[in-house]
Order: sequence, then structure tokens, then C-alpha cells
Amino acid sequence: MSNMRAPLPREIPAERRRSQRVNIAMPVLVRGKRGGQPFEEQAFTISVNAHGCMVRLSTPVTRMQEIAIVNVKTAEELPCKVSFLGQKEGGKTEVGVEFCEPSPVFWRIAFPPEDWDPSERKRPGGSRTPSSSTGD
Repeated sequence: MSNMRAPLPREIPAERRRSQRVNIAMPVLVRGKRGGQPFEEQAFTISVNAHGCMVRLSTPVTRMQEIAIVNVKTAEELPCKVSFLGQKEGGKTEVGVEFCEPSPVFWRIAFPPEDWDPSERKRPGGSRTPSSSTGD
């Protein structure tokens, strides 16, 4: 069975997730310690869910490192741990952050139902294509 491979992270079925992800850029403040010294970095989420978020950070962090995420809009702060380190691009690394306890209300957004399929969502404008737009 040499043609079998492990699924890539984006290939894992949504039903295996603990909660729905929503791709949204929300301002956050990330706090932690690096080399015993406290750090704070302003960032934007890539995606959020009831269990945490994905952000890009320029401050180096390690898997399982304890940090805190502050929702800039509400000033609410939650303890978290780094659960994933991804691609580095432009001096910033994709960092998966997991809340110590699930908090579906932290983001103050409505999450889609668990059986929601984003590929079936209705597109605005019906059957019109950008090239047929009249500029109305």
C-alpha cells in the first residue's frame, strides 16, 4: 500500500473537527514569554473556532507554549497553548492556538451549524458573472 499517504491538514473532513472554523481576520493581542521576558504582539486571526484560532506571529513560539489571546474588541483575555506551527512567510509563522477551555462566545460571532457545507452557499448576484456586469 505504498500509494497511501497521510491526509494533509486541509484534507481532513470537517466532521472530525470539534467545532466549525470561520475564516475571519479579527484583531488580537498575543501575550507570552520568550526567554523569560514578556512579549506582546498585535496580530490578526486567519481563522477562528470555539477552541482557538490561527494567527501569524513574528515572535517565535514553540509547540505547547503557554500564551494568552486578547480579543481587542472586548478586552477579554483567555489562556491558551500553541498547538501547531505552520508555514513561515514574510517573517511571520502560522501559529495554531488552542484555548485551555473551549469558549464559543469569545469571538462574539455566530458559527455556522455543524452540517453546513460552504460549497453549497448561495452566491450573491445569482447567475450574473463579473464580465456581464452592467455597473448598476
